[in-house]
Order: sequence, then structure tokens, then C-alpha cells
Amino acid sequence: MSKKLLITEKPSVAMEFAKALKITTNRKNGYLESQEWIITWCVGHLVTMSYPEKYDEKLKLWRLETLPFIPEEWKYEIIPAVQNQFQIVKELMQREDIEEIYNAGDSGREGEYIQRLVFMMAKPNPNAKMKRVWIDSQTEEEILRGIREAKDLSEYDSLSDSAYLRAKEDYLIGINFSRLLSIIYGRRLAQSIQEEKASISVGRVMTCVLGMIVQREREIRNFVKTKYYKILAEFIEEKESFKAEWKVNEKSKLYESIKLYNETGLKKEEDAKEFIASLAGKEAIITELKKSKQKENAPLLFNLAEIQNECTKRFKIKPDETLEIIQNLYEKKLVTYPRTDSRVLSTAVAKEISKNLNGIARGYKDEEVQGYIKKMVEEKYSTNLIKTKYVNDSKITDHYAIIPTGQGYENYQALPDLQKRIYKVIVKRFLAIFYPPAEYSKIQVTIGIDNETFYCNGKVCTKEGFLEILKPKSAENEKEDNNLDILKALKKGQKLEVKNFEIKDAETSPPSRYNSGSIILAMENAGKLIEEEELREQIKGAGIGTSATRAEIMKKLEKIRYIEINTKTQIITPTQKGENIYDIVYQSMPDMLNPKLTASWEKGLDMVAKKEIEPDVFMNKLKNYINNKFDKLVIKM
Repeated sequence: MSKKLLITEKPSVAMEFAKALKITTNRKNGYLESQEWIITWCVGHLVTMSYPEKYDEKLKLWRLETLPFIPEEWKYEIIPAVQNQFQIVKELMQREDIEEIYNAGDSGREGEYIQRLVFMMAKPNPNAKMKRVWIDSQTEEEILRGIREAKDLSEYDSLSDSAYLRAKEDYLIGINFSRLLSIIYGRRLAQSIQEEKASISVGRVMTCVLGMIVQREREIRNFVKTKYYKILAEFIEEKESFKAEWKVNEKSKLYESIKLYNETGLKKEEDAKEFIASLAGKEAIITELKKSKQKENAPLLFNLAEIQNECTKRFKIKPDETLEIIQNLYEKKLVTYPRTDSRVLSTAVAKEISKNLNGIARGYKDEEVQGYIKKMVEEKYSTNLIKTKYVNDSKITDHYAIIPTGQGYENYQALPDLQKRIYKVIVKRFLAIFYPPAEYSKIQVTIGIDNETFYCNGKVCTKEGFLEILKPKSAENEKEDNNLDILKALKKGQKLEVKNFEIKDAETSPPSRYNSGSIILAMENAGKLIEEEELREQIKGAGIGTSATRAEIMKKLEKIRYIEINTKTQIITPTQKGENIYDIVYQSMPDMLNPKLTASWEKGLDMVAKKEIEPDVFMNKLKNYINNKFDKLVIKM
């Protein structure tokens, strides 16, 4: 009797597939078998790329004459520690009774790569049909849908091509330029950090990220605070008073004056005093009064970068820890696929979203969350998201945003406290999109004294809407609330008494250091750092690295001691070694530090995945880049 073979990325996922397919018996060594199905698993990577010495023993030594190393035929090998499991998977794939093989690896580029390497090395039964299971969560319903709707594996060949190229690119750039720069600058680096010998490790993504961190640190180090002086006036309305801030305009006596630091401040205190003296005794009149209503919708849903940043801020944990936690929530069926760049839902998911809400209402025993759902029901809030900003098929690549599935609550109680808290953060962000917008009343008052203008704003939240769930409260908003009642009573053309003028010291601030969450967001949005508008538009949506790899990049930079991350604050600083590496790369191949290069390579990989360019085109560009760089660097020696 013919059978179907299904291969997952790890054992825990295989067990979820087995449950969904009702396979409860016949657990064997490294796989499960029923009358119809065999389920086996990888344990992460089973196959890896061979190091240069496997091509030629002489390549073990780092010598200039053996570089650049660009193999024509690529070699791969089984990772020794997982040799046994690979052998099990291989034998199963080659069985003659297997009629269909389902690739049920992680639904992303890296997951595709892990499985394709195994298929390449295992040489499966040529008569078996190869299929791909692509799922957004590990609920039973989604697993069964994924198997039922599994497409021919060849439909994912372009994603596989992109995955192979990404690995080759990282391998070639890492090995060739780490060796070359170590040969040229290794001694100099060792002397500068007072070590006997030192190697230089560079990478397509990590060197660019190191550059961002070092550049920010040097901006802060070289920053010189500049003091300037703002001018405020205090006005009396009835028995109440309020303050307004001066701002230069075209009628002002200081318009385009060299005395100005910026449009709201002067360079010297004596000039500010002189300016105030010139206004003494002058009449103050309200020249403009604008009252408006403002609505603010709930923020978009979480993608991986956003939730990593949020967890760094709230819980002071590193991005890789956040990913590990959300991966666990995913495997426990509580949330959807974590390695996503999208912050919106697909139309198909939006149509079925009441299932998620009903599941949360029935299963999530959290008093606060149940209160929000109860209000949704009582107030009859719409669950139709179709024509909202939260649904956009064009902004989804592999997966939609991270949301709760409304399932998996049988696993919830056993979770550690931090995982429960992070799950609640995801649930609250999800529920907020069904709540009405927050509403504000705003008043903008413009006061003229002579030809000078003072401005005052008041703002108060009149309807909380989604803020009832997300509740950000700033001191500035509270301050503005206090002004509103006074400002409401004012009228255009009204004369005001000036109680006094005041000089307020102000000073410029240096940029903030990155923390382990904000650097992930900066990597995701690296395209915005590119100055050329045309190129910025061309690589829109391509940041540095991918949602799946960014946390690992930070982990590696810390491990090789190019950066330090404060365990309490998560603030990132470069080490002396990291700064020295930066200087070496800056003088030898500065484009490696530029987000433009890294993001454009990422865009190229994306184009391969979308079949917009052929894999050979990408590979030829990569080879040319490496050869041209080598020619220039070797001449410099």
C-alpha cells in the first residue's frame, strides 16, 4: 500500500501534525507511521555548506594567492551531530511505497532552504510527487488546510533559488573579505587592541549594522551641546493665566536675523532680554483661534520587528529572546507565524476573524481582556475590517501580521510568566483594531504683540476609543489638558493682559544610542537612510537582513565582541575592537558599511523569489562585485 511522507523542521512540530492527522500509534526511531502517513522531522539544519578546505586542503591556510574563492560546483555535507536523523529521513524519502512527499518545513525562505538541502542530499524516490505545505499557524484547522491545499513543490522553486543565493552570498562575502582584510590589516588590528594576533570578521549584514552602531556612537561622542533661548509670554484671561511661545515669522523684526538660533530661539541671552524689553507695554490681541476635532486610529498590528522593539522597551529583553518566546507561542498554537514583516491581515483572514475573537472570548481567562471583549459586544463594535488600513493584500509577502489564533489555551497555564505577558501584549494590540478611534478636541491660539507672534495649543482626549486598551499617557498631554478650559473661553480679536515675559533656557540634544529593539526597527527601515530618492524608492521594503535573521546578527556581533549590550537597559555600544574593525572597513571597502549595498542585495534576492530576475543574473553580479573589490584592494597593498 502506498503512503504519504511529511517532513517538518523539528520534532515538536511533527507532533502537532501527527495530532491533526490523528496519528497516535507506531512511534518509531525518528518518525511516526500510520496506514496512510509517515511523519518525520529535521532538527533544524541537517546539511551545511562545506568550508573551502573540503574543496582543497591548501585552502585551509589564509593566503592571498588562493583568493577570491568562488567555487563553480558547490559542496555540501551532513552535519555530524545530526547524521543519524538525516539517515532516517533519507531512507524514508527513498522508500518505494512513498507516492507523495510533503515539505512541511517552516513557511519562510530559511525553512525552505533547510528542507531543500535535505532533498538535494537525500535523492528521494523519483516517482513520488513533491508537495509544499504552507501554513500561518499551528492550529489543527490550519495544518489540515495546509496539507489539503499543498501545492506542487516546484511552485516554490524561485523561493528556493533565493534561499540558496542568500546562503552563497553570505558565504562568499564572509569568507573572502574576512580572509582578505585579515591578511592585509590583521597585524595592525592586533597591535591596536594589544593582542598577539587578530582576525577580522566581516559579513554582508553584520558589518553594515556595526557601521550604524559605531556611527551613532561617534555622533554622540562628538556632539557639542548648544544653548539657546526661547521666549515665553504669560497672559491673563479673567483670573486664570496661560503661557504661549514666541516663534519668528516674516513680519517679525528678527526675521532672517543672525541673532536667531532657530525659528523659536535666539543665540544669546542678552538679545532675548533686549527683545523682551522691546515688547514691554505693547498690546496683545488674539489674531487667530482654531478649534478642531481630531481622530486617531489604533496602530497597525505587530510584525516581528515591532514586537521585538516593544518587548525590549517593556521587558528589557533581547530580540532573539523575544523571537524564541513568540516561536514557542506559535508552536503552542496561541499565535500566528512569527517571522513576518507584514503589519496587516489578508482579506481571506479578515473575513474569518470572528473565529479568533470568539476563541479569545471563550478560552482566554484574563479579566482585563474579557472586559474589553464584553464592551465590544455591548457597544456592538464592528468586526468587519475589510475596508480598513488593517487589511491589505498588497502589503503581505509570505505571511500576515502576528495575531492571536484564539486557540491553544490548553497550553497557556503552563507558560512562564514573561511568555504570558508577551502573549497579552499581542492580544491587546489585536483587540485595539476593533475599537473606535480616539477623539481629541484641539485649540490653536495665535496672539500678536506688535509684529511678533506667540502660539499656544490645547488638546484633550474626548473619547478614549482604542486608548482604553493601549493607554499611552504622556506628561505633555496632561499639561495640554490643563490649558484647554482656559483656551476654550477665548475669542478672536480679544485683547489680553500680559502678566510677564520669560526667557527659557534650551539646549540641543545628541541622538540616542540604539537599544537591542530599536536597532531591529532601524534595520527593517534601513532603506530610509539612503539619500538617493530613486534608489530609496527602488529598494522600498528591503531593509538590512530579514525578520528571521536580524536577532541572530545582533547575537553574533555581541558574541565576537564587536558590540556590548547592557543587560539591564539593552543599550548597545561598540567595543574598541568593533570601532577598529569599522575604521579598517571604512578605509578599505566603505560600501560594506552603507545600507544602500546591503538593502540592494536584499532587494535582488526578493526579485529572484518573485521571478523578476533569473538566479544566474544575481550570481553573476555577485561574482563581479567580489572580483572587482579584490582587484582594487590588492592594488592598495
